[in-house]
Amino acid sequence: MFFDSHCHLDDPQLRPRLDTLIPEAEHAGVTAFLVPGVAPEGWPEIETLALRYHQALPAYGVHPMHADQLTPTTLSELRRYAPFATAIGEIGLDYLLPSPSRKMQQEAFRAQLEIAREAGLPVLLHCRRAFDDLIAIIREAGIQAYGGVMHSFSGSVETAMICLRLGLHISLSGTVTYLNARRPVDVAAAVPLEWLLLETDAPDLSPEPHRGEVNVPAHLLATARRVAQIRDMPVEELARITSENARRLFKLDQPLRPRP
Repeated sequence: MFFDSHCHLDDPQLRPRLDTLIPEAEHAGVTAFLVPGVAPEGWPEIETLALRYHQALPAYGVHPMHADQLTPTTLSELRRYAPFATAIGEIGLDYLLPSPSRKMQQEAFRAQLEIAREAGLPVLLHCRRAFDDLIAIIREAGIQAYGGVMHSFSGSVETAMICLRLGLHISLSGTVTYLNARRPVDVAAAVPLEWLLLETDAPDLSPEPHRGEVNVPAHLLATARRVAQIRDMPVEELARITSENARRLFKLDQPLRPRP
């Protein structure tokens, strides 16, 4: 059985179809989903999904593209959500964005890492063209004891190994299936199995042969098959190991409480 470590079930392209998409995913062997927050206005919907669908596990955070929304009021609200979350995220740095500024992104990132550290929660990390700064800030934050995930990892094998030493798992998405994929394939082959996770990032990053379509949770199987091929191992074994990794990292044996 597979764990989808990053799936935006609250996205408007998926939300109206969940009563169909979740059974389809379960038929493909995908039985749990971590649903990351992107902006504060989306947190209540994620909470509602987690209460309605036992397979959906909530995470709350502010994506770097919305770093300008991280006010003192928003931070207080995130602190109120944290005790009822599986993780803090999706947070991080994205230097391909023209705005918010890098300084604002870094400030928002540091503030949310502090909340994760206070709550003892792992983090879901978004990073584009910002690995040096992200790694430096992670080192400063002192969250190694709680760990996290490099979501849809796009860096080199060398960067992946640095992330592992910081207690960060590497999550592979549909990009590893692309015909021109190089770095994701190298990373899939090199990272120790006990540090690997799988994700869809649905509705984005559909794997081959669904590239160009809206991504859905059931498509995780295509990514898993490609990673299993790269690792020369049965896909069932990959499912078992990556799901155990997720269970350990996210402490899934501890039941979540809904907010009062």
